[in-house]
Amino acid sequence: MAKLIVSDLDVKDKKVLVRVDFNVPIKDGVIGDDNRIVAALPTIKYIIENGGKAILLSHLGRVKTDDDKKELSLKPIAERLSELLAKPVTFVSENEGQKVEDAVNNMQDGDVVVLENTRFQDIDNDFGKRESKNDPKLGEYWASLGDMYVNDAFGTAHRSHASNVGIAEAMKKSGKPAAAGYLMEKEIKFLGDAVANPVHPFVTILGGAKVSDKIDVITNLIPKSDHILIGGGMAYTFLAAQGHDIGKSLFEPDKVDLAKQLLKDAAGKIVLPVDNVAATEFSNDAAREVVGDDIPDNMMGLDIGPKTVEKFKEILKDAKTVVWNGPMGAFEMSNFAEGTLEVGKSLAELTDATTIIGGGDSTAAAKQLGIAPKITHISTGGGASLQYLEGKELPGIACISDK
Repeated sequence: MAKLIVSDLDVKDKKVLVRVDFNVPIKDGVIGDDNRIVAALPTIKYIIENGGKAILLSHLGRVKTDDDKKELSLKPIAERLSELLAKPVTFVSENEGQKVEDAVNNMQDGDVVVLENTRFQDIDNDFGKRESKNDPKLGEYWASLGDMYVNDAFGTAHRSHASNVGIAEAMKKSGKPAAAGYLMEKEIKFLGDAVANPVHPFVTILGGAKVSDKIDVITNLIPKSDHILIGGGMAYTFLAAQGHDIGKSLFEPDKVDLAKQLLKDAAGKIVLPVDNVAATEFSNDAAREVVGDDIPDNMMGLDIGPKTVEKFKEILKDAKTVVWNGPMGAFEMSNFAEGTLEVGKSLAELTDATTIIGGGDSTAAAKQLGIAPKITHISTGGGASLQYLEGKELPGIACISDK
């Protein structure tokens, strides 16, 4: 069902609460990567350029103690946002109480206010984790600050928190709209629509350490995909299920029977490595060699090999829709990153296909290669994108008003 989008709203003279995802890397007040702040700009600009007042809420990190508060304030982020918007942004060092209400009530059309980290509500109170446990009174309080609500934080869409589900439900009870921002709209369009109704051939690329992390993704995508290319540590559980020797490779013995069943259900759609880059230990300095799909007892597979890269490339060249989630090997070590990087290059070369990267190390690879502009869509939410690929309904999307 189509969701209400921020562009459907008449924001003029309205106070618009916006849940953004400003959960960026920050150390000693210095922002390491402002991509998530930049990604929120289209929604913020739509509101303020059309005469609305933008009141922004976001979490930052995991807040457990008062010491965490010192490192996890949104003040440096508000300052960076001011630079990006080339206009003043008001930062409020609280997210509940008179100081917040005064700042909101003093706003003029086109103003931007950033409230303090929503997860500060998870400590120093008598109600437990008010934000992350979706305390209804907190959601109602935040909803009372605005005339309408926009959720643009896909990264937390798989969580039911006070700042997304709580506000949205309280807004709708009051007869006020809850819409998706432009970033959320893109995630719904590409991750949702492309996976539900892909143009074929549809190729899914899955990597990462464990089969157990991707069981539901594989199960959901087997009937929809033409090919499922599997690399990373999870490949060795599948290879073991086929009877191959996997040496000291990472693998889940309790998932071998499941892997056998998935291979059977896939009826040839699952494509596994035919060679591997192996080493005697998990170290970037370890001596490495290319072996086949059987790995010597004293070695472990740490990347897909060159024949596998070519096999994957051959399948990808005819693809019309590609979804990639997870690295092909120990990508964090440069000597075992080649498979991941080659897969990324292959996606960048597809000029007549919808290419989607589902966050995490796959996103890091795209940035390292400089191919991000050539990818149709790079998801901003790791856990959220994974659950979307599993076919699950995300509470942060479900709570948005339907058109």
